[in-house]
Amino acid sequence: MSIHVALHHVTHYDYDRLINLGPQIVRLRPAPHCRTRILSYSLRVEPAKHFINWQQDPQANYLARLVFPETMRKFRIEVDLVAEMAVINPFDFFLEPHAEYYPFEYEPWQRPELAPYFGAEPLTPHFQRYLAAISHQKMRSVPFLVELNRKLAGEIEYLIRMEPAYRRRRRPWSNGRARAETRVGSSFNFCVTSALLHDLFPAI
Repeated sequence: MSIHVALHHVTHYDYDRLINLGPQIVRLRPAPHCRTRILSYSLRVEPAKHFINWQQDPQANYLARLVFPETMRKFRIEVDLVAEMAVINPFDFFLEPHAEYYPFEYEPWQRPELAPYFGAEPLTPHFQRYLAAISHQKMRSVPFLVELNRKLAGEIEYLIRMEPAYRRRRRPWSNGRARAETRVGSSFNFCVTSALLHDLFPAI
């Protein structure tokens, strides 16, 4: 049985004088390729007198381009959506033969399409030590990713929080030999996972 979850988001700016606001790009709509079913979605913008044009970026994410013909004292964006939180089988996929075992190389014809994902920020010393502890021996890719996620889940704390931005916390890694500055929350989890995958797989 699925669960319906309602999300309400508001971004609100008040200005101390009338301003001319240039075109604004708003990224507050679920991607069309999202596996979570979106039952309803609405976007409300103030001031009411504006032009909106829906676009898509190269990754097919929806972008709302807003143009305001008049001056304003207030800018407000309000989003409401209802999502269906159904159980999804995370292993409902097939791997290409060349990717069944880690480590692997992408096919030459794939590399131009994946070129934007080749870049990475320099690794910090703590993260380099953490990465070096991950085995690079040949094994099946799916069990490798499952183990990688299990390890990350044990190293990074996730908190449900109402306040915005990051909270910082210092605590040792599980091996007790190094301490690292960790950010607590889903944004940091995503960044760490992306950085790991980039270094472990040639084009991620």
